[in-house]
Order: sequence, then C-alpha cells, then structure tokens
Amino acid sequence: MSSITDSYKANPMKPNLIIPLDFDNVHDVPESHQWTISTEHPVVDPATSSLPLIDLSDQNSTSLIRQACEKWGAFQVINHGIPLNVFEEVEIQIRRLFTLPTQQKLSALRSPDSVTGYGMPHIQTFYPKLMWTEGFQLTGYPMKDATKLWPNQPDQQTNFCHVMEKYQKEMKAFTEKLFGMLLGSLGLTLEDVHWYNSAEGLSNHIAVLSLNSYPVCPDPSHAMGIAPHTDTSLITVLYQSGTTGLQVLQDGVGWVPVTPIAGALVVNLGDLMHIVSNGLFKSILHRALANNSNHRVSVAYFFGPPSGSEISPLAKLIDHDHPPEFNSVTWKEFLETKTKHFLKAIELLRNKGAAKRSE
Repeated sequence: MSSITDSYKANPMKPNLIIPLDFDNVHDVPESHQWTISTEHPVVDPATSSLPLIDLSDQNSTSLIRQACEKWGAFQVINHGIPLNVFEEVEIQIRRLFTLPTQQKLSALRSPDSVTGYGMPHIQTFYPKLMWTEGFQLTGYPMKDATKLWPNQPDQQTNFCHVMEKYQKEMKAFTEKLFGMLLGSLGLTLEDVHWYNSAEGLSNHIAVLSLNSYPVCPDPSHAMGIAPHTDTSLITVLYQSGTTGLQVLQDGVGWVPVTPIAGALVVNLGDLMHIVSNGLFKSILHRALANNSNHRVSVAYFFGPPSGSEISPLAKLIDHDHPPEFNSVTWKEFLETKTKHFLKAIELLRNKGAAKRSE
C-alpha cells in the first residue's frame, strides 16, 4: 500500500478548477492525460478471484457480509429491494447529461468551494496526470444546475431532477438498512452509534450523489479512468453500467475486476467504517480503467454521518484485549487530514499506544 501512496506527489492544482477534456474532439491521448500504469500489482483473472456476491434474501446474508467486509472491504448485492427501473431511469439521465456539448456542461462547472456541479474528481489534486473521466455531483433537488444544463428544456430539467430525487430516496433507505446490517454483523445495533438519534433515525446523515462518466478512450493502456483511492465515507453504494472498468485491490492477490451483474449494486466500505469498526472492516482501495469500446457510466451514493460527528471506534468493540486502534476525530478534521495526506490519513490517526499494548 505504501508504495502506491508514495509513488505520487500532491499536485498543487485545485481539482475543481481543472476543466475536463472535450472528449468528443480528441483522437489521441494528450500528454496531460498519459499515464504509466503501475504493474506492481497484477490484474487478476475474474475466473480465479471475484468480489463476493451476496443475496440479501439469504438468511445467512449478515454473516456473509461480515466475511466480505473483513476480507475485502467490498461486495456486490442482489435482491436489495430497489426496482430495476430506477437504475434504468437514472442511467438514461446520466447519459443525456454527459452527451451534452462540452460548453453546455461547463455552464454547471463546480466552483472551488462547492461540493456540487460538473467537474473532475476531487482526488485529482494528488496525481500529476489527469484522469480520463468527468463527473457531476449533487445533493438534494438539483434544479439550479439543471436549468444551466438544459436552459431551453424545462421538461428535461424536471425529468432530471425527479429521477435524481427518486434515486436519492431509494439510496437513503437502502444505505440506512445496510448500515444496520453491517452493525448487526458486529453484534451491534444503531443505538450503539453515539450520533444516531432514536427519534430522528439517520435522517440527518450526510450524502452526496456522484454521476460518473468514462468516455471511450483511444489508448486505454496509457490512460486512467480514476486513480487508486479509498472513499472517505462510511459506505459507498455504486451502480455501474454493463461495461467493466472497476477494480478493487485484494491484499496479496492483485487488482480484481468487478464484473457488472444486472441489477446488482457494489458496496464499498470507506475510511470512516474502517475507523468505527476498530479496524475489523477494511477500507477498500479501488480504481477504474478506461476502455476503447464503450462509454461507461456509474453512479455512486456516498453515505456518512452528520458533518460535526465525532468518529472513533465504537465502544462495544473495545476491551482490554481489543484497545482502540484509532484516535477520535471529527469528520471535518478527518476530511482535512485526508485533503493533506490522502492515503496516509488512516495511518496518521492510528493509536500508537494501542499498538504498544498489543505487542
């Protein structure tokens, strides 16, 4: 892991100010986007190793989730209860957005101090080469940006907003249920989470929806869709179109492609889940490769606690034999740490006293 972390230096550019490439009018990969893709970890044949697929209607699903979280930090789920037409509708809207002319998309360019809007991934600042991707992030009802994207199409503005609102509603319900299952697999309940309000439930959690586009690339061997990273969230739920691109790093094995399965959702555990589980669950390193045949799209729902929450290993996971592996930190403080130190952020929070006591 450290070699991946150390092989890149932070780029002083602010990622929100980088204008995405006009992918429709390039026939070669420009020097700014040319990567030398590391071969330190091999790409694994999916037939020999694949991400666990868990049927949530299986009575053993909770124990299977725990096994997947401990070994992988990610898994795919089916029978999750979300109607398939919800995914079909959101994919139609995503493709309509990203096939707009570049200048039209730039009308909704994300400002440096904003979370929402069109632009490059926030992790771009840590890599010296640009990624073969573009994205659009939103929270809530995105009419302000929709009017910029489709200024003369009020029906399309409304359709886009309604589909995104519906998708966020489905994701909110699902991630709350899933978070409960993750806790249950550890023998815990929501009441064991100090920022959970029994009267309000998880209604005050923070969520961001990220629409992602990976255009057809003329030379995928010298480009990167999105570079290796871990998510900062508790949980990330990803819907991906039928084109392979996502890969997760399995320790001691290599990069494992996550083959799209119709109707399935990919669940990634983020840094905050790694901390609150006291290191029992992994924060998964993942990336997405470019391809030269299909325009790949995906949509990620990032689920986290209220912004001012204190993040620390949950009390019931700590005893004499299992001291806290990480120091307490607010989510805001952790975001600041990750902004400065990226993949090293987790290690900087490690409780050195716990390590000495366990020796």
